[in-house]
Amino acid sequence: MESTDILLSPIITEKSTIMGEDAKYVFRVHTQANKVQIRAAVEDLFDVNVDKVNISKVKGKSRRFGRSVGRKPDWKKAVVTLRAGETIDLVPGV
Repeated sequence: MESTDILLSPIITEKSTIMGEDAKYVFRVHTQANKVQIRAAVEDLFDVNVDKVNISKVKGKSRRFGRSVGRKPDWKKAVVTLRAGETIDLVPGV
């Protein structure tokens, strides 16, 4: 997998924005990506040094479509901690 295939999108919420002040950034990642691949992808794409990577699997929620009940797919997120003094500009111009 390439770096652009591993990191699908940044997760920008109120909680993740507060975590960004502590050099922690949250990404939605490919479901088969591991910590080593995520570290390499972040270092390659953003030109920063990664201190550690934490991964969690998120279960998809149940959704109703009329009478039938479906489910959103499961996905994986990664919390990437950078070394002191380094930042990532996820939303340029803000």
